[in-house]
Amino acid sequence: MLEAARESNYALMIIATGVIIAILYWARAVFVTSLVALIVAFLLEPFVEMLTRVRFPRPLATFLVCLVAVLALYLAGLMLWNQLSDMARVAPNFASNLTAKITAATGRLEDFGDYTTRILGAGGPVGAPAATGPKAASKAAPKNGKKTVTVETIPAMPGSIQEVRIHDDHNAVSTYIVASLGTLYQFVLMASFVPFLVYFMLSWRDHIYKNFLRFFEGADRLVVARSVSGVSAMARAFVVGNFLIGIILAMLSSALFAVIHVPSPVLLGVLSGFLSLTPYIGFPLGMLPPLFGALATDADSTVILLSFVVVLTLHLSAMNIFYPKLVGARVHLNPLVVTLSLMFWGFLWDAAGLLLAIPITAGIKAICDNVAALKPYGRFLGD
Repeated sequence: MLEAARESNYALMIIATGVIIAILYWARAVFVTSLVALIVAFLLEPFVEMLTRVRFPRPLATFLVCLVAVLALYLAGLMLWNQLSDMARVAPNFASNLTAKITAATGRLEDFGDYTTRILGAGGPVGAPAATGPKAASKAAPKNGKKTVTVETIPAMPGSIQEVRIHDDHNAVSTYIVASLGTLYQFVLMASFVPFLVYFMLSWRDHIYKNFLRFFEGADRLVVARSVSGVSAMARAFVVGNFLIGIILAMLSSALFAVIHVPSPVLLGVLSGFLSLTPYIGFPLGMLPPLFGALATDADSTVILLSFVVVLTLHLSAMNIFYPKLVGARVHLNPLVVTLSLMFWGFLWDAAGLLLAIPITAGIKAICDNVAALKPYGRFLGD
């Protein structure tokens, strides 16, 4: 009987876990929006507390802090828009320059392949007459950047009706556009709730916090209070630490991009610096802005190579020097847990899951560290 009850409990735990994962996936827009608002509220809470200490009513203090935060975001967005407008003038050259570089690289690879084939003896000697046939015809065709379309006509059998199939490629494109617009609309809709959620979380903070603690009694109430304090401190340290690292990388990237003559070094340096903070794919994302700028202005290949070296050096410095000092000292997660959490939350919530995976896992660890029964799990998650 005891073993049957244990197996029943395991089965219920597995079912409950599956139901929770399904809910997290189905309502991910709501969970992501709420978590982003909660992290922003944790970040702004010290400023609200500062104003309440000088006799500001909490709703007014919350309104002023949120107003300053929105104005700061607006000014940052305005500066970014002005820089993007300058880049838009050279952006039309991006496609042609990229095509030219790809064509040149492809030509070099083909020449190298032909040379290697002749060296290995698989092909004819140097100076042999050109081969004939469809392959040679396609190779001898002028490389003018235009696609050639070959139409093969198959006559119908006598007395039969020839079947004609028309493939409409525009349907796939239109379907993709409609799906993208739907995703964009959902993103804008959910993002519009964030300022209101942040305001209500901060202005009603005391009321929510006190009534939440009333669900617990005695020592459990103290444990919950410590857990909430640990989660808020962790979230604040994570956001502030990443922001400081992003500022450092943005400043260094902008200065080094200006030295190696990358166009619009301030804009591309800021974008590259903050994109480099993306877990695991930070380096390729950080390389995209200088690569785009170099191709848009037809910069020399040396600029692209130097940009690669700059982004790689700064990314490795951030992950091995800045991140352990500014973020790792508060998060305390081992690399295996970080990798698994990125895989799990990235699968559930896509890009948002990659960005929120570490703070979510660190928040779970902060709770485990303050609950006696869960401390072994906290030690397992820690470093």
